[in-house]
Amino acid sequence: MPSPYLTARLRSVGHALRGLGILLQSQQNARIHAAASILVVAAGAVFRISPAEWALIVTAILCVWVAEAINTAIEFLVDLASPELHPLAGKAKDVAAGAVLAAAVGAAVIGGLVFGPHLVGMMLES
Repeated sequence: MPSPYLTARLRSVGHALRGLGILLQSQQNARIHAAASILVVAAGAVFRISPAEWALIVTAILCVWVAEAINTAIEFLVDLASPELHPLAGKAKDVAAGAVLAAAVGAAVIGGLVFGPHLVGMMLES
């Protein structure tokens, strides 16, 4: 029989996984991030990027996912706290969305820095 501590930890993981499911089900942008993540990981495998490049790519992907999850949580909380339109509620949502945009732009820059030389090398070989 698992200890109460282990049971509580497993329950916490279950809640977190349910949260990721809610994120994917409720947010179209999260599904776009999922598709982009799969494509980027596939490109990394095709180009056989180095461990250091993988570290940059994984960090960029995780930053976008974390920003999207926090943005979604903020949107849910704002909708709960202020179901009617309010300028501050809109500002909170806009700032959270801006964080996702910043993470996505940063990830795109990292992707360009990592994959750019590989793409140039591939074009020069053909």
